[in-house]
Amino acid sequence: MKTFKPTLLSSMLIFGLVPAIACAEPDSEKFRDLHQREWDFRLQEFPLLASAIGVDEYNDRLGHVAIEHQQRRRAYWQGVRAELQAISCERLDAAECVDFQIYRKQIDDFITDIDTQGYLLPFNSDWGFYMSWGRLPDDTEFVDAKDYRDYLARLSMIPAIMDEYIGLMRHGIEIGFTQPRVVLAGRDAPIEAHLVENADGSAFFAPFMERRPDGISDQDWSAFLEQAREVIGEAVIPAFRKLLTFFREEYLPSARETLGAHSLPGGEAFYRGQIRYYATVDMSSEEIHALGISEVERISLEMQAVMEEAGFEGSREAFIEWLRTDAQFYAETPRQLLAEASYWAKKIDGRLPMLFGHLPRQPYGVAPVPEELAPFYTAGRYVDAPLEARRGGYYWVNTYDLKSRPLYALPSLTLHEGAPGHHLQNALAKENADQPPFRRFDYISAYGEGWGLYSEKLGLEMDIYETPYEHFGRLTYEMWRACRLVIDTGIHAFGWSREQAQDYLADRTALSLHEVTTEVDRYISWPAQALSYKLGEYRIWELRREAEAALGARFDIRAFHDFILALGSVPLEVLATELRRWLAAQKMGSE
Repeated sequence: MKTFKPTLLSSMLIFGLVPAIACAEPDSEKFRDLHQREWDFRLQEFPLLASAIGVDEYNDRLGHVAIEHQQRRRAYWQGVRAELQAISCERLDAAECVDFQIYRKQIDDFITDIDTQGYLLPFNSDWGFYMSWGRLPDDTEFVDAKDYRDYLARLSMIPAIMDEYIGLMRHGIEIGFTQPRVVLAGRDAPIEAHLVENADGSAFFAPFMERRPDGISDQDWSAFLEQAREVIGEAVIPAFRKLLTFFREEYLPSARETLGAHSLPGGEAFYRGQIRYYATVDMSSEEIHALGISEVERISLEMQAVMEEAGFEGSREAFIEWLRTDAQFYAETPRQLLAEASYWAKKIDGRLPMLFGHLPRQPYGVAPVPEELAPFYTAGRYVDAPLEARRGGYYWVNTYDLKSRPLYALPSLTLHEGAPGHHLQNALAKENADQPPFRRFDYISAYGEGWGLYSEKLGLEMDIYETPYEHFGRLTYEMWRACRLVIDTGIHAFGWSREQAQDYLADRTALSLHEVTTEVDRYISWPAQALSYKLGEYRIWELRREAEAALGARFDIRAFHDFILALGSVPLEVLATELRRWLAAQKMGSE
C-alpha cells in the first residue's frame, strides 16, 4: 500500500477508440499547453510532491493549506476545467485522448475534494501531515550546501504551516467534521516523539550528525550546525509541542462520537466522492457491499480446502486460533522477521521473468517500519524513491509486536509491497518518460492496490508458496480485502459499529487481533480507500479472463502484464478500454 494521500485528489468516464485525424493538432497544442501550465502550478502548490518526484526547485518550502489557499486552488482548477470544455477527444489522437480522460478526472477530483471539505481531515489513524514531515530527514537528498540550506528553510516554515493545519482542524471541530474519537487513542505518539530536550536529539538534526559532504567548508558546516540547532530548537520542536497540546486539549475532547462518513456534514456526498476517487467505479454502497459478501463466501470455500490439505482436524475457528497462537508461525526477533521478508523478496525476484518481459532498473530494499509509526501501522508498506535519488525504494516490514506478524503471511505481503506489486509497478511508471508527468507520477488506488492484490495471487503461478499455511496466509489476505468491501460500506453507509466490524474481520481471517483492531480503525478514519484493493483486483482478473478467452493459445502472459504496467496508473474503465484496444491489435497482428 502506498502512503496516505495529501488533501489533493488525483468520475470515471467511458470512451471509445478515437482515430488520429487531421484536425487534432490545434486541440493537441491547447491540451499540452494547459496540462503543462497546471502541472507547474501543482508543483509550486505542493512542494513535497515536487521533491518526491525529483524536482528540487521548491525544496526550500512547504505548501500552504489554509482554507483561503484551498479556495484559491479551487478557483484555479475551475478555470482549468473551463478550458478543458473547449477540447474534445474527437480532435485528439488516441493516445492523447487517454491522457485527456485521465487528466479531466484528476481536475474533477481536486475540485470535489475541496467542495466536500476533505482537507478538514489532514490525518487518519494510519498517516498524516506531521508524519510526512517526520520523514524529511530520510527522504531529503543531502549532496551539497544547497540541499542543507533548502532543508533548513523548509523546517523554518513548519510553525506557520502547523498553525494553518491547526486552523483547519479547529474549523472541523466547529462544524462537526472531525475524525471519530474512538480511533484517536495513541495517535499523538508520533507527535510526542519530536518533543526532545534539545535540537541535537531531534530526528530533524540527524542529517547533521552524518558525514559532511565534500565541498562544504569547515566554516559553512559550522554555520549550518548553528542554524540547525536554532531552527529545530526554536521553531520545529515548539511547533510540535503546540500540535500536541491542541490534539490532547482541544481535538480529542471535541472529536465526534459517531463513526461513519454519512454522519459528517455533507457526509453522503463526501463518501460518494471518496469512492469515485479511490475505486474509480460508479457503484453504489449497496452494490459494493453485496459484491463483498459474495467474495467472502467464495474465498471461505477455498480456505476450507486448504485447511483440509494441511491435515488439520477441527473447525476453521480452531485452525485460525492455532495459527494465531502457535510459536512456529512467529519470528523471535525483528531481525529474523526482516530476514524472512528478504528471503521471500529474493526468491520472487528470481522468478519474475516467468511472467514479465520488462523489469525496472531501480532496486528496492527491506527495512523496518519506523519505530514511532509502528504501533498503529499496517503490516507492511512500499515507500518509493525518485529515480535520481541515491537510494532505491523500500519495502517496510512492521516489526512491532512480533506475535501479531505471522510468518505465513510474509510471502503475500512481499508479493504485494515489493515485486511484482508496488515496487515493480511504481518503478516502471517512473521510468516511462513518454507519459506526461500528470500521469507518470499519479497514483490511482484502484489500479495500484488492485495490482498489488492481483500480484499476491501471481505467487501461485510463480510457485512461491511452499506450505499449506502460506497458501492459507494468501487466502487470509484476499479474504481481508473482500471483508473490506463489506466493512467499509457497513461503517460509512449502513451504520455498523466498531465492534461489529472487528468481529466480522476477526471471524473470517487469520489476521492477528492487533491487526484487526488497527485495520478497522484505519477503515473508520480513511473512508473508501480500503475499497480500492478488491475492486481493482476483481476488475484485473475479469480483464485477464477476457483476454485469455479472446486470444486462446496466442495469449502471452508476459505481454499482457507488460501492457498493463506500461499504461501506468489509470482508472479501471480506462484500463478496460485500453486493454480491449490492445486485444484488437493482438488479433489483427496474428491474422
